[in-house]
Amino acid sequence: MRMAAATLRKEDLHASVGDPVLDTMTFLNEITHRYPEAISFAPGRPYDGFFDVEEIFTHLRRYLDHLAQDGATPGEIRDALFQYGPTGGRIRELIADSLRKDENIDVRPESVVVTVGCQEAMFLALRALLARPDDALLVSSPCYVGITGAARLLGVEPTAVEEGRDGFRCAPLAAALAAEKARGRRPRAFYVVPDHSNPSGTTMSLPERHALLELAAREDFLVLEDSPYRLVSPGRRLPTLKSLDRDRRVVHLGSYSKTLFPGARVGFAVADQVVVDADGTRGLLADDLTRIKSMVTVNTSPLSQAVVAGMLLAVDGRTSDLNTETSAYYGEAMKAVLARLDECLPRQDRDALGIRWNSPDGGFFLTVDVPFRTDDAALARAAEEHGVIWTPMSYFHPGSGGEQSLRLSVSYLTQADISEGVARLTRFIKSESAKAG
Repeated sequence: MRMAAATLRKEDLHASVGDPVLDTMTFLNEITHRYPEAISFAPGRPYDGFFDVEEIFTHLRRYLDHLAQDGATPGEIRDALFQYGPTGGRIRELIADSLRKDENIDVRPESVVVTVGCQEAMFLALRALLARPDDALLVSSPCYVGITGAARLLGVEPTAVEEGRDGFRCAPLAAALAAEKARGRRPRAFYVVPDHSNPSGTTMSLPERHALLELAAREDFLVLEDSPYRLVSPGRRLPTLKSLDRDRRVVHLGSYSKTLFPGARVGFAVADQVVVDADGTRGLLADDLTRIKSMVTVNTSPLSQAVVAGMLLAVDGRTSDLNTETSAYYGEAMKAVLARLDECLPRQDRDALGIRWNSPDGGFFLTVDVPFRTDDAALARAAEEHGVIWTPMSYFHPGSGGEQSLRLSVSYLTQADISEGVARLTRFIKSESAKAG
């Protein structure tokens, strides 16, 4: 007798599977596949033109030669590629060396955990730090959906701290911390992208960086710093929060997806905070992140680590040297989008319609405010009727916000696509603005 197939009720699954945050990227992908001829300003991904398949083998060979020169036996070299390897990562020394040369972040290799992309680094940090029901995570809003999604998978509702049009300010965070404590909650961590933020494109000023670190020390919380766009942006870079950190208040979350290539899925966490056990034993937060990782992904692909290591070795750890051409390309792409917007929507026209945008000097993203709702329905109309795709800013606001703003990504398109894409976007914006009266 054949038994009935198992049928599960959605309400019996974890609440996170029904969270709208987890559906946002799925909807964007569906729109992209449904309208393949549309020009898409949605994907925050590197430009394909910088990738050469054959170079992967060159980087891999360079790392294997490096191991041999360091005295590794053929068996050890084989294990370095084929076996699981240490949970904390095989290339921590190279990453620590690169951080010192690129970012003036001076930490021991034991403070580094090599992760499966930055997304796992976020998850590990949240799982370790948010221990009690009253522990609070605060996020600079609008913020990257990866952190809010990871939090909700853990049953945590992040508290949004709205940034201003010019970026993060400490005063709203201080007020949010006080409000959380008044509710009987314990603020544990604050997540922020200080440089060319995803999605807004804003950059935190140097005085605000110092003020944030002082606030973290005074109010006893950690800062989760996620800054993947620094080394692919032209011009002078402000110091990272971690390089300014003298009290070990910053957990630096890193990624090679933008600086090297996303397919490697190699990221890292720098967690040099001291953890004291009940019996007085002292260790590092990195050790505890590694313990959690051992039960999540076991380890990060040794093959991916090997290729990344080969790329780091090629430039003696100076990742910025690998990105001279890419940062110039993305800088020109940002200028092209801004210039084309100004051409298609001159000041008089945009003032009359109530349209404005910001002008980031780096990164992949900028935001456009419009006089109509930028929801999924509007996105579908843009793709179908005007052949252009963008990202609703409401995706990036925990709770509410961004209902009349859209995000444009400049990184993935050619100059020709940018020119035509902005023209299509302008026609869409004018059409929707007219409907909204």
